[in-house]
Amino acid sequence: MQSGHTRERSDERVERERLTDRGNRLSAEPSDESKALDRMAHAALAQWNGGISPASLSVAYAEWGFGLATSPGTLWHLYTRACEHTQDWIAGQVTPFPVGSEAASENIASRLEGDERFSDTAWHRQPWGAFATLTKTMERWVTESTELRGISDRSREKVRFYNRQWLDFMSPSNWPLSNPEVISKCVESAGGSIVDGAKLLANDLRKQIAPDDDVDDADALRPGAELAITPGKVVMRNHLIELIQYAPTTSTVFAEPVLIVPSCIMKYYILDLSERNSMVRWLVDQGHTVFILSWCNPDKSDAAIEMDDYVEHGVLEALTFVAAQIRQPVHLVGYCFGGTFAAIAAAHLQTQQSVAKGVSEPIASLTLLAAETDFSEPGELGVLIDEAQVQAIEDMMAERGFLTGRQMAATFQFLHARDLVWSTRTRSYLLGEPAFVNDLVAWNADVTRLPATMHGQYLRKLYLHNELANGKYSYRGNPISLRDIQLPLFVVGTEKDHVSPWKSVYKIHQLVSGDVTFVLTNGGHNAGILSEPGHSGRHYKVHCTEAQQARLSPSDWLNGAQLNQGSWWECWSTWIQEGQATRRARPVTGGLCDAPGTYVMVRYDD
Repeated sequence: MQSGHTRERSDERVERERLTDRGNRLSAEPSDESKALDRMAHAALAQWNGGISPASLSVAYAEWGFGLATSPGTLWHLYTRACEHTQDWIAGQVTPFPVGSEAASENIASRLEGDERFSDTAWHRQPWGAFATLTKTMERWVTESTELRGISDRSREKVRFYNRQWLDFMSPSNWPLSNPEVISKCVESAGGSIVDGAKLLANDLRKQIAPDDDVDDADALRPGAELAITPGKVVMRNHLIELIQYAPTTSTVFAEPVLIVPSCIMKYYILDLSERNSMVRWLVDQGHTVFILSWCNPDKSDAAIEMDDYVEHGVLEALTFVAAQIRQPVHLVGYCFGGTFAAIAAAHLQTQQSVAKGVSEPIASLTLLAAETDFSEPGELGVLIDEAQVQAIEDMMAERGFLTGRQMAATFQFLHARDLVWSTRTRSYLLGEPAFVNDLVAWNADVTRLPATMHGQYLRKLYLHNELANGKYSYRGNPISLRDIQLPLFVVGTEKDHVSPWKSVYKIHQLVSGDVTFVLTNGGHNAGILSEPGHSGRHYKVHCTEAQQARLSPSDWLNGAQLNQGSWWECWSTWIQEGQATRRARPVTGGLCDAPGTYVMVRYDD
């Protein structure tokens, strides 16, 4: 009796302590009002500093600074290296060649070789050559200062990246009194270049203050007029996509159609820019039946749209429609972000097939263009993505329900500020030269939004936790595995890609079970994909790794792959055509409206 009474009192005490502990935890958690206030503060700060998290940046610099402070050997090494660099720089200025001679200019030019900022011959004369070579010297030394033992690779890369941004900003090419091109043009134009630059600066400021004034710019290249003009019709529409089918230009077509899933970060017509470089037009001219997705440009009401919605209502609904209309397996193609969606959709369908025999397979092959499926080494973009940074972005998106197109564009500009910001601003504001506008520049300026929920999931699930490569990703609550993909794959990486580095794209070899034909082409994330036949200077390497073969390391693949001159498009078209039958082409009739559709026309002021 006493024992039972004691146990009852003990149980009561345990329950009371549990409730008290839970109450203490709850009272210690911030209230909804506190969280809302934090989000507002973080969003306001992000607007002011361009979305960069001060916490993330402070941790990296604190780790680097403390590492230097506690490493006397490294400090002494950096001191001696600074002395050596200084002596080398002085030696470069004091030469046996007469000042202003051709030999003296060649000496400076050799030290500046490969740097577009200082490509003008004016930089090869003194005193301008001294400014430019000093900048290069400082950049080398600052880079060496991050080679410090005892700090994390992430902090090292972050410090190195931001140091480079600061040095790029301070470059003498960005300032009027230290840029000989600016001074020379100002003298030649009797100050006219400075006046023209001031007008361009005032016009850009006006656009920032009242961006709606710029939406209908009569001089702009526009989709449906100068861009995205390949004939076709919108044949299907839902709240996320318009599906465009292009009209055939050949009397016969290959039986199996091509469905392209572009990135939703930008508008689809990167692959249908102009007649000379349109991928879809070229494919149609080769006899392929081509479909492409045009993503909607979301507003605040779309804030809760998830990644799974993009896969289901974007890729899978379009795939089902095309397979039903053509009654043939589909060659599924994904570019950048769209390639990640396409890989998820393919894995979902193949996983279904592996657990339910008899499920029809609507996919004939999978092509991934500059698309990552393993995000463990995302390159420079990874420098801007960690827990603190993602939290800042989520708080910024929570205010509106979406990430604005200009915020997304600013991120990519920040990655390559030297080429995309400072060089452009120098030519416009200091030299008075209007920005050069072509089809690619016009497309790049036609920005889109991203729904808050989807973008947050994309950053967390893929970049932070790498769930797709680690086998932890689930679609609609069901786990999927890229290992279930036994389809033939054609995968393209580009040599200078700062969004999807080719070695990161190459990791698909370790994740799938099918044959992988991998292509490495010259160019960057956009220019490498827009590699139309006839474009001078194009080349690529290609090698096929069959499913049963051992996977090569990137370096071994690079050494063994076959080098080809010309466009990889031709190699890809031949790969798709292999073993296909042909049939009589049928015109695209009916449809909801003519290409390029209505979704691509939606633009916002932000």
